[in-house]
Amino acid sequence: MDFFDVHTHTFSSDKNVFSIVNTYPNSSNFSQPFSIGIHPWFINIDKIEEEVFILESKLEHKNCFALGECGLDTLIAVDFERQKEVFKKQIQLSEKYKKPLIIHCVKAHQEIIEIKKEVNPKQVWILHGFNKNKQLAESLLKNGIILSFGSAIIKNKKLQEVLVELPISSLLLETDASELEIQEIYQNASEIKNSSLIDLQVAIYQNFKRIFIK
Repeated sequence: MDFFDVHTHTFSSDKNVFSIVNTYPNSSNFSQPFSIGIHPWFINIDKIEEEVFILESKLEHKNCFALGECGLDTLIAVDFERQKEVFKKQIQLSEKYKKPLIIHCVKAHQEIIEIKKEVNPKQVWILHGFNKNKQLAESLLKNGIILSFGSAIIKNKKLQEVLVELPISSLLLETDASELEIQEIYQNASEIKNSSLIDLQVAIYQNFKRIFIK
Protein backbone atom coordinates (compact mmCIF):
# COMPACT_ATOMS: atom_id res chain seq x y z
CA MET A 1 0.00 0.00 0.00
CA ASP A 2 1.40 3.38 -1.05
CA PHE A 3 1.71 6.59 0.93
CA PHE A 4 -0.10 9.57 -0.62
CA ASP A 5 1.39 13.03 -0.14
CA VAL A 6 -1.28 15.42 -1.38
CA HIS A 7 0.81 18.59 -1.22
CA THR A 8 4.59 18.83 -1.23
CA HIS A 9 7.30 21.14 -2.47
CA THR A 10 9.82 18.34 -2.97
CA PHE A 11 9.43 15.30 -5.20
CA SER A 12 10.01 11.92 -3.53
CA SER A 13 11.90 9.29 -5.50
CA ASP A 14 10.54 6.58 -3.16
CA LYS A 15 8.46 4.22 -5.32
CA ASN A 16 6.09 3.67 -2.37
CA VAL A 17 5.21 7.38 -2.23
CA PHE A 18 2.77 9.08 -4.58
CA SER A 19 3.32 12.81 -4.17
CA ILE A 20 1.61 15.77 -5.80
CA VAL A 21 4.28 18.44 -6.21
CA ASN A 22 3.20 22.06 -5.87
CA THR A 23 4.13 24.16 -8.93
CA TYR A 24 3.58 27.70 -10.18
CA PRO A 25 3.05 29.21 -13.65
CA ASN A 26 6.79 29.97 -13.81
CA SER A 27 7.80 26.38 -12.91
CA SER A 28 9.62 24.36 -15.55
CA ASN A 29 9.39 20.72 -14.44
CA PHE A 30 6.07 18.96 -14.93
CA SER A 31 7.41 15.42 -15.34
CA GLN A 32 5.92 14.21 -12.03
CA PRO A 33 2.35 14.40 -10.66
CA PHE A 34 1.73 18.07 -9.87
CA SER A 35 -0.72 20.75 -8.89
CA ILE A 36 -0.43 24.25 -10.31
CA GLY A 37 -1.87 27.54 -9.12
CA ILE A 38 -1.37 31.24 -8.53
CA HIS A 39 -0.52 31.57 -4.83
CA PRO A 40 -1.88 34.74 -3.18
CA TRP A 41 1.66 35.66 -2.08
CA PHE A 42 2.80 35.87 -5.68
CA ILE A 43 -0.09 37.73 -7.31
CA ASN A 44 1.35 40.25 -9.75
CA ILE A 45 -1.44 42.19 -11.44
CA ASP A 46 0.72 42.89 -14.48
CA LYS A 47 1.21 39.17 -15.08
CA ILE A 48 -2.21 37.76 -14.20
CA GLU A 49 -3.48 37.29 -17.74
CA GLU A 50 -0.25 35.60 -18.81
CA GLU A 51 -0.20 33.34 -15.73
CA VAL A 52 -3.86 32.36 -16.14
CA PHE A 53 -3.09 31.41 -19.75
CA ILE A 54 -0.16 29.21 -18.61
CA LEU A 55 -2.26 27.78 -15.80
CA GLU A 56 -5.04 26.81 -18.17
CA SER A 57 -2.63 25.11 -20.58
CA LYS A 58 -1.06 23.04 -17.77
CA LEU A 59 -4.42 21.90 -16.35
CA GLU A 60 -4.78 19.63 -19.39
CA HIS A 61 -1.38 18.01 -18.81
CA LYS A 62 -1.56 14.27 -18.08
CA ASN A 63 0.43 14.76 -14.82
CA CYS A 64 -1.82 17.52 -13.46
CA PHE A 65 -3.89 16.26 -10.53
CA ALA A 66 -5.16 19.51 -8.98
CA LEU A 67 -5.35 23.28 -9.21
CA GLY A 68 -3.47 25.01 -6.42
CA GLU A 69 -2.28 26.08 -4.18
CA CYS A 70 -4.40 29.18 -4.38
CA GLY A 71 -6.54 31.04 -1.90
CA LEU A 72 -6.69 33.95 0.52
CA ASP A 73 -4.25 35.41 3.05
CA THR A 74 -5.11 38.44 5.19
CA LEU A 75 -1.56 38.86 6.51
CA ILE A 76 0.04 39.93 3.23
CA ALA A 77 0.19 43.27 1.43
CA VAL A 78 -1.66 42.07 -1.69
CA ASP A 79 -5.07 43.76 -1.86
CA PHE A 80 -7.67 41.36 -0.42
CA GLU A 81 -10.31 42.11 -3.06
CA ARG A 82 -7.70 41.39 -5.74
CA GLN A 83 -6.89 38.10 -3.99
CA LYS A 84 -10.58 37.17 -4.12
CA GLU A 85 -10.78 37.98 -7.85
CA VAL A 86 -7.77 35.77 -8.63
CA PHE A 87 -9.08 32.99 -6.37
CA LYS A 88 -12.51 33.03 -8.05
CA LYS A 89 -10.90 32.90 -11.48
CA GLN A 90 -9.03 29.76 -10.41
CA ILE A 91 -12.24 28.24 -9.03
CA GLN A 92 -13.75 28.69 -12.51
CA LEU A 93 -10.77 26.86 -14.05
CA SER A 94 -11.02 24.11 -11.43
CA GLU A 95 -14.62 23.56 -12.49
CA LYS A 96 -13.90 23.83 -16.22
CA TYR A 97 -11.09 21.26 -16.15
CA LYS A 98 -12.60 19.13 -13.37
CA LYS A 99 -9.60 19.45 -11.05
CA PRO A 100 -9.76 19.45 -7.22
CA LEU A 101 -8.76 22.76 -5.61
CA ILE A 102 -5.89 22.93 -3.08
CA ILE A 103 -6.36 25.97 -0.87
CA HIS A 104 -3.94 28.17 1.05
CA CYS A 105 -5.81 30.08 3.75
CA VAL A 106 -4.55 32.42 6.46
CA LYS A 107 -7.15 34.07 8.70
CA ALA A 108 -9.77 34.03 5.93
CA HIS A 109 -11.63 30.79 6.58
CA GLN A 110 -15.07 32.38 6.77
CA GLU A 111 -14.46 34.12 3.45
CA ILE A 112 -13.47 30.77 1.90
CA ILE A 113 -16.69 29.19 3.21
CA GLU A 114 -18.78 32.13 1.95
CA ILE A 115 -17.24 31.91 -1.53
CA LYS A 116 -17.86 28.16 -1.61
CA LYS A 117 -21.53 28.71 -0.76
CA GLU A 118 -21.72 31.42 -3.41
CA VAL A 119 -20.22 29.41 -6.29
CA ASN A 120 -21.44 25.93 -5.21
CA PRO A 121 -18.57 24.09 -6.94
CA LYS A 122 -18.76 20.48 -8.09
CA GLN A 123 -15.02 19.87 -7.61
CA VAL A 124 -13.59 18.93 -4.21
CA TRP A 125 -11.89 21.69 -2.19
CA ILE A 126 -8.93 20.73 0.02
CA LEU A 127 -7.66 23.10 2.70
CA HIS A 128 -4.00 22.22 3.01
CA GLY A 129 -1.88 22.49 6.16
CA PHE A 130 -4.84 22.68 8.54
CA ASN A 131 -3.69 23.64 12.06
CA LYS A 132 -6.67 25.34 13.69
CA ASN A 133 -9.31 24.35 16.28
CA LYS A 134 -12.05 21.72 16.25
CA GLN A 135 -14.87 24.24 15.79
CA LEU A 136 -13.30 25.56 12.58
CA ALA A 137 -12.50 22.04 11.40
CA GLU A 138 -16.13 21.00 11.83
CA SER A 139 -17.35 24.15 10.09
CA LEU A 140 -15.12 23.47 7.08
CA LEU A 141 -16.13 19.80 6.93
CA LYS A 142 -19.81 20.72 7.21
CA ASN A 143 -19.32 22.90 4.14
CA GLY A 144 -17.74 20.06 2.20
CA ILE A 145 -14.09 21.11 2.49
CA ILE A 146 -11.57 18.29 2.97
CA LEU A 147 -8.74 18.92 5.48
CA SER A 148 -5.11 18.03 4.82
CA PHE A 149 -2.77 17.73 7.81
CA GLY A 150 1.00 18.02 7.78
CA SER A 151 3.95 18.05 10.15
CA ALA A 152 2.15 20.27 12.70
CA ILE A 153 0.35 17.16 14.05
CA ILE A 154 3.63 15.84 15.46
CA LYS A 155 4.16 18.48 18.17
CA ASN A 156 0.93 20.48 18.32
CA LYS A 157 -1.10 18.85 21.13
CA LYS A 158 -4.25 20.88 20.43
CA LEU A 159 -4.13 19.87 16.78
CA GLN A 160 -3.73 16.24 17.81
CA GLU A 161 -6.93 16.60 19.85
CA VAL A 162 -8.69 17.93 16.75
CA LEU A 163 -7.39 15.08 14.58
CA VAL A 164 -8.64 12.46 17.06
CA GLU A 165 -12.21 13.71 16.67
CA LEU A 166 -12.39 13.97 12.87
CA PRO A 167 -13.59 11.21 10.52
CA ILE A 168 -10.78 9.63 8.49
CA SER A 169 -13.03 9.86 5.42
CA SER A 170 -12.52 13.65 5.38
CA LEU A 171 -8.74 13.73 5.81
CA LEU A 172 -5.60 13.79 3.71
CA LEU A 173 -1.93 14.02 4.69
CA GLU A 174 0.92 16.10 3.31
CA THR A 175 4.54 17.14 3.85
CA ASP A 176 4.18 20.68 2.42
CA ALA A 177 7.56 22.42 2.74
CA SER A 178 8.80 20.36 5.70
CA GLU A 179 11.81 18.06 5.42
CA LEU A 180 9.90 15.14 6.96
CA GLU A 181 9.05 12.02 5.00
CA ILE A 182 5.33 11.42 4.46
CA GLN A 183 5.74 8.02 6.15
CA GLU A 184 6.57 9.79 9.42
CA ILE A 185 3.43 11.91 9.20
CA TYR A 186 1.35 8.78 8.49
CA GLN A 187 2.93 7.01 11.48
CA ASN A 188 2.14 9.90 13.82
CA ALA A 189 -1.40 10.24 12.44
CA SER A 190 -2.07 6.53 12.95
CA GLU A 191 -0.90 6.76 16.58
CA ILE A 192 -3.03 9.87 17.20
CA LYS A 193 -6.08 8.19 15.64
CA ASN A 194 -5.35 4.93 17.51
CA SER A 195 -5.41 3.16 14.17
CA SER A 196 -3.05 0.68 12.59
CA LEU A 197 -0.78 2.15 9.95
CA ILE A 198 -2.21 -0.14 7.27
CA ASP A 199 -5.82 0.83 8.12
CA LEU A 200 -4.89 4.51 7.85
CA GLN A 201 -3.13 3.88 4.53
CA VAL A 202 -6.21 2.13 3.16
CA ALA A 203 -8.51 4.95 4.33
CA ILE A 204 -6.31 7.72 2.88
CA TYR A 205 -5.99 5.75 -0.36
CA GLN A 206 -9.78 5.57 -0.62
CA ASN A 207 -10.01 9.34 -0.01
CA PHE A 208 -7.29 10.03 -2.55
CA LYS A 209 -8.90 7.81 -5.17
CA ARG A 210 -12.33 9.37 -4.64
CA ILE A 211 -10.97 12.92 -5.00
CA PHE A 212 -8.23 12.66 -7.60
CA ILE A 213 -8.81 9.62 -9.81
CA LYS A 214 -11.47 10.36 -12.39
